[in-house]
Amino acid sequence: MLKNLKILLGISESDTSQDAKLNLILSGTTSRLKALLGGQDPPEGLNYIITDVAVIRFNRIGSEGLSSHSVEGESLSFSDDDFAGYREDIQAYLDSQKEAKKGRVRFL
Repeated sequence: MLKNLKILLGISESDTSQDAKLNLILSGTTSRLKALLGGQDPPEGLNYIITDVAVIRFNRIGSEGLSSHSVEGESLSFSDDDFAGYREDIQAYLDSQKEAKKGRVRFL
């Protein structure tokens, strides 16, 4: 995932100067997604959420806690929930897990 994150951020794969920071962001994002999944480890199919949210968090470094910011006509606003855009995907995964756990019981 670190390689993909670096590609999205335009950081050379050979540049290791920010690896500790990027790994910390990936770890925190993974832990948060795990909590949203009810303690389940995120499956590989949801790795795109981890990568996308990690990009969001990296780009906000230095602006934590701000909900909006305006300077000379440029305006930035941040969502309180980095996972808001992925809630439907997360819920669809959780729903699919519930369906997979349903079974039949037959009495003989």
